[in-house]
Amino acid sequence: MPFYVSPEQQMRDKADYARKGIARGRSCVVLQYAGGILMVAPNSSSALHKISEIYDRIAFAAVGRYNEYENLRKAGVTYADITGYQFDRHDVTARGIANYYASNLGTIFTESPKPWEVEIVVAEVGGQPDGDQIYRITFDGSVTDEPGFVAFGGQADQVSAALKEHYSEGMSLSEAFAAALSALSAPGNGERTEFAASQLEVAILERARDHRTFRRIRAARLEELIAEARSAPGGSAPDSAPEGSPASAASGPSAPSVPSDSGPATGPDPSSSDRGTGLGGGTPL
Repeated sequence: MPFYVSPEQQMRDKADYARKGIARGRSCVVLQYAGGILMVAPNSSSALHKISEIYDRIAFAAVGRYNEYENLRKAGVTYADITGYQFDRHDVTARGIANYYASNLGTIFTESPKPWEVEIVVAEVGGQPDGDQIYRITFDGSVTDEPGFVAFGGQADQVSAALKEHYSEGMSLSEAFAAALSALSAPGNGERTEFAASQLEVAILERARDHRTFRRIRAARLEELIAEARSAPGGSAPDSAPEGSPASAASGPSAPSVPSDSGPATGPDPSSSDRGTGLGGGTPL
């Protein structure tokens, strides 16, 4: 006789397995600002991206196993291209892509022996701030509409609580980045994480662009944003005093960047047998 497991227990075990895999990675943050949507993810790899473009005004961010969410990203790009070609480019929406992902992940979760260890966000920038859309899709195919901001993956609850303290509507790009960096740097195990530019992946959906609004922020501009965030009192508060003011001067020079030992892995981890490497592996990012 085959060993029997009740459906409830089987679903519970699958959910626990997926949550543990997702929690091994680092949290990502997606939030609105006055000029569009900002995406920030700790990622020291320059080849394995957590954040990517899907279509003209739509972007994708993910955490978990790289090979699994990369397959989802490619499928989303194909879905968007075919829909835009068969109908109209305006018919391609973040909501449609989110529902497409939810359907696939839900089927995998219920029918596959192993659920996919992924959590993704699909964001679309509108012509006005009230037209922005942010959707979070979990490993079991659940979809939630996230107004304003969302933190997902890793210690998402802790990061989301820290982000809620700093987020406000109508922030500038530098203020939004400072809020995101402060939330991602929230003290864990009694220690605060400091990120260097090489340890972050940052991208925006820029509302002012008419076509292909996705743009990555790298090099000098990213260094400038990090310096502005660290010059704020308390580390990276978005409502800080302007640089050069007495309050700013009193805060003293910012601390040097210290690489994090718990950043996303880009090579084999001997402590976990189910992690892979490279583009075909299962590296949790």
